[in-house]
Amino acid sequence: MAVVKPFKGIRPPRELIEQVQSRPYDVLNSDEARAEAGDNEKSLYHIIRPEIDFPVGTDEHAPEVYEKAAENFAKFQENGWLVQDEKEQYYIYAQTMNGKTQYGLVVCAYVDDYMSGAIKKHELTRKDKEEDRMKHVRVNNANIEPVFFAFPDNDRLNDVVASYITAEPEYDFTAELDGFRHQLWIVDKDADIAVITEEFAKMPSLYIADGHHRSAAAALVGKEKADNNPNHKGDEEYNYFMAVCFPANQLTIIDYNRVVKDLNGLSEEEFLAALSKHFVVEEKGEDIYKPVALHNFSLYLAGKWYSLTAKEGTYDDSDPIGVLDVTISSNLILDEILDIKDLRTSKRIDFVGGIRGLGELKRRVDSGEMKMALALYPVSMKQLIDIADTGNIMPPKTTWFEPKLRSGLVIHKLS
Repeated sequence: MAVVKPFKGIRPPRELIEQVQSRPYDVLNSDEARAEAGDNEKSLYHIIRPEIDFPVGTDEHAPEVYEKAAENFAKFQENGWLVQDEKEQYYIYAQTMNGKTQYGLVVCAYVDDYMSGAIKKHELTRKDKEEDRMKHVRVNNANIEPVFFAFPDNDRLNDVVASYITAEPEYDFTAELDGFRHQLWIVDKDADIAVITEEFAKMPSLYIADGHHRSAAAALVGKEKADNNPNHKGDEEYNYFMAVCFPANQLTIIDYNRVVKDLNGLSEEEFLAALSKHFVVEEKGEDIYKPVALHNFSLYLAGKWYSLTAKEGTYDDSDPIGVLDVTISSNLILDEILDIKDLRTSKRIDFVGGIRGLGELKRRVDSGEMKMALALYPVSMKQLIDIADTGNIMPPKTTWFEPKLRSGLVIHKLS
């Protein structure tokens, strides 16, 4: 069963939401955060990217930078830019992109569910990134940003959501950079709170969609606090961490593409010939070509687009990992032909989220920065859940969820 609980969210007054809210810490770098925050002292970047309050070039992992995050978090509360709700409650968070809206429930998930595997992962995490977020959680004693979960479709939860979204939302704004709309409602009726808790308790699992490092960090700090508390009872607030949970059928995974700096010593003709061993290679010309189905890839090389279709026998549709296009391309192109063995550490490859469009792949190759680009057909939610349910791990840089959760709408304190 999946344990969730309501909580007393810390959040901006309605009139300040657009000044406080921000993109997640991990989708932009320090310079971008500095530019986006500008002279806005209420921007959440002062808490999640506190290096912007130091001279350019300051190490974002320096102790004084984490301490600044805590100082700014306290300042935001003292100034009334963040205010804690008086009642434990849930929240409904809606995101609208390209005319499609998905409705999530903001809950506190249970640390023990993460530790036991009831909250299922599909990616490996890196210890350095875990430790960075653990330091941030520790110093603030709070989950400043939520993680992004999926759950099996549930009619009763859909009914609860439907009963609130006809009313005026607490927050309703459109982000300037991408034009995506974000709305928040408060679920404060005791009967509805009980239904949400009960329905989650019937679910065998929740699935991490995005935010594996934040999930790990939040759970590990919660366990750390439990281990260090001689009077630990199990109902303390640190036993929970904040997540936004969406029905799996509402979520869309978009493509996550690759750009490579060289052809491993091969000429363009030799590279195309090597590809023909495992793929049907078709030249498509100068117009952008997008993959049309699983096992079909798009290659951009020397000003031309190509369709690559994996030949029968090069993949295993009965293997949840072997069937993935990221596995096929990693094994048969990046490894076998280009000698790129480790996607996590190689400096010869970079990754481009599909939200940027295939035109971004073309731009990076045409600029001379990269030699070739490879676009993949997106993974499905069913594939993600199958992999998580079988205890498998996806290869690196497989899934890209959009829209990203905005940060600063709700914060969860651990005490």
